[in-house]
Amino acid sequence: MDAFAGESQANRKYAVFAEKADAEDFPNVARVFRAASEAEAIHAKRLLFVLQAIKSTEENLAASIEGETDEFTTMYPAFIEQAETENQPEAAKVFRHAMGAEKVHAQRYTRALEAVRQEKDLDLSAVYLCPVCGNVELDEVPENCPICNVPGRMFREVG
Repeated sequence: MDAFAGESQANRKYAVFAEKADAEDFPNVARVFRAASEAEAIHAKRLLFVLQAIKSTEENLAASIEGETDEFTTMYPAFIEQAETENQPEAAKVFRHAMGAEKVHAQRYTRALEAVRQEKDLDLSAVYLCPVCGNVELDEVPENCPICNVPGRMFREVG
């Protein structure tokens, strides 16, 4: 699990490093970071299979609900409290946004689990992602994100 965590973190870190390299006009450096990011994702995926952590969709949804629920009920509230104690308002804000998004994720997974248990797929037309807080909206975009208030036009459709 430590190897999976390390590979997953490297994947995300290198993806963000690629964005920064692009922003600083180093497109080829960005490409190297993106390639390394994808390589780390391959490692993480393979480790999930070695760990036998990929189950049925129903089991994966149940585990995801449990994980997301722990994040919004236990983990992020503690992080927010610590950030506030340490006078880190930006960290507290990021944690609040993540906490709100994790609660929504658990709700979306619960809806999906109900459908899967009926041997059906979700009935929806589109899935949208807030680029600031990670909120997931189904079918339509709100005027403003209910978690971070970013304008709805900023949401992107996930395919």
